[in-house]
Amino acid sequence: MSAPISFDDFLKVDIRAGRIIRAEPFPEARKPAIKLWIDFGPEIGEKKSSAQITTLYTPEALIGRQVMAVVNFPPRQIGPFMSEVLVLGASDTEGRISLLAPDHDVPCGARMH
Repeated sequence: MSAPISFDDFLKVDIRAGRIIRAEPFPEARKPAIKLWIDFGPEIGEKKSSAQITTLYTPEALIGRQVMAVVNFPPRQIGPFMSEVLVLGASDTEGRISLLAPDHDVPCGARMH
């Protein structure tokens, strides 16, 4: 179990829905990954991310999918790629990452409540 945080701390984390508009293999990454370009709507725009999701997803299958991501972390350099958001997922018993997404279509940029 992780350390408790306050509700105010939780509210500082800006988690938004976005739609993957482009995805490419990321062979330069140390661990197998996919480069993602995600549309978060007019307020946030398009952001990039690197995700270690190659066991359950192919770049082609990701196009058009909605995902949830933290959009207010500082950008992080991953090899030659600048990751601007943290795409959220959960791991199964074998360590494979499954992406978190809304059950129903929501506008790009919709904030998690």
